[in-house]
Amino acid sequence: MSSLRELGESCGVADAALDQLHAVVADWQVLADLSFADLLMFCRDQTTDELVVVAQMRPYTAQTIYQEDQVGRRCSPDERPAVARAMKATEIVRDGDPDWSVGVPVREEATPIPFEDEVIAVVSREANLSMVRAPSQLELTYHQAANELFQMLCDGTFPFAEDRPERSLTPRVGDGLIRLDPNALVTFASPNAISAYRRLGVLDNIVGQHLANIDMDAEVLSEALADGEPADSEVEARGAVVLRRLIPLTRGHTVLGGLLLVREVTELRRHERLLLYKDATIREIHHRVKNNLQTVASLLRLQARRLGNPDASTALNESVRRISSIALVHETLSQDARQRVPFDRVAQRVADMLLAGLTNPDAPVHVRVAGSVGELDAEIATPLALVLSELIQNSLEHAYPGHEGGTVTVDLHRTSASLQMVVADDGVGLPDGWSMSDANLGLQIAGTLVETELGGTLSVEPSPSGPGTRAECLLPLENR
Repeated sequence: MSSLRELGESCGVADAALDQLHAVVADWQVLADLSFADLLMFCRDQTTDELVVVAQMRPYTAQTIYQEDQVGRRCSPDERPAVARAMKATEIVRDGDPDWSVGVPVREEATPIPFEDEVIAVVSREANLSMVRAPSQLELTYHQAANELFQMLCDGTFPFAEDRPERSLTPRVGDGLIRLDPNALVTFASPNAISAYRRLGVLDNIVGQHLANIDMDAEVLSEALADGEPADSEVEARGAVVLRRLIPLTRGHTVLGGLLLVREVTELRRHERLLLYKDATIREIHHRVKNNLQTVASLLRLQARRLGNPDASTALNESVRRISSIALVHETLSQDARQRVPFDRVAQRVADMLLAGLTNPDAPVHVRVAGSVGELDAEIATPLALVLSELIQNSLEHAYPGHEGGTVTVDLHRTSASLQMVVADDGVGLPDGWSMSDANLGLQIAGTLVETELGGTLSVEPSPSGPGTRAECLLPLENR
């Protein structure tokens, strides 16, 4: 299905005008709900003169007329006379007779959307007249508010330029609606709005009350209403949390009143706070694990210095480097509670750590990390960092036995199904007849981690492009 931007561009609508249409579409759910009507947005194809549906909105407050999606549908101006007239008008076009083309009587109103002194699109408001009955006070209030908002749309004063609430949480008409007069007196409140304020401790009838008497944080809303500006805020009392969104209703420079949409989000905020507490706890655990590992590494490092046996000291120092590699992953996790690790950064830090402890200044060896695998889950990143440490350390210790330097390259590559990590050096290469059964302890540890922890394979072979050794780690990533 084509997007609004694609359809608009195909009709010859300029980028700036498309941004205005996106702003309308981002905020027109309230128009559909207040109208109990489907909304279709039409643009005129400047090449064929056809009318093209570029966006559609169904109401939450009524049954939709269109079961099938209408976006992308084209029709001639004769098929949509009200829309065609609105394309050339500066006011709302209302057809007197209902349209029966969809099988039910439909009342259509076409509202032009102006931009820089020209009409760039038309919103068709289409209500099913077969569902009409004696209107309640709620329906009368909704319809009146819808008419005022559509007039603002026609005047170019709705949607508001800087009004960009958090769309996933912004209140809808069905969540609760309060109608305010220009002086912030409540003239109507829907049942859900009354319930929301009851949660905040307002037990009296709120209709006829001034907003300041029922709302604990009414000052910002009252000031915004007086200025004809939208406002979004949140109020909390007696353990309840309510979101408020103020939509001023204006005509020219005159404030006619306002719509206050309210939504109780007490449980949502409670769950968010629990998640924040959980995230903070997880980060603190990783931070403490990292500190404990560093303490263990420091103790082993001290012990290695006290030993007179060079082989024992070497073994302890290798253990220190392994512990430090694991600590690097926990340090990264302590900064992000998502339990995912940017492995490219970890790989570079592992390389830097090993270079600082194992290279000879007289025979400099460079480690270059290339490619990218993005973020990995912690259960993959931790053993993989240890494998990488073992492979780099193996190259640094055995590939350059004399005073010559060289380059160790770490290539990272990822697809949707697998991860490849290659550690290659340009050193002396493998001894004749060498196989994995002859591997030292470091390579044995790496092989065991790859096969048992990561379910992958590790191969070590002579470099195919010249002197040196190439170690390849290949991991499956399905469902991981």
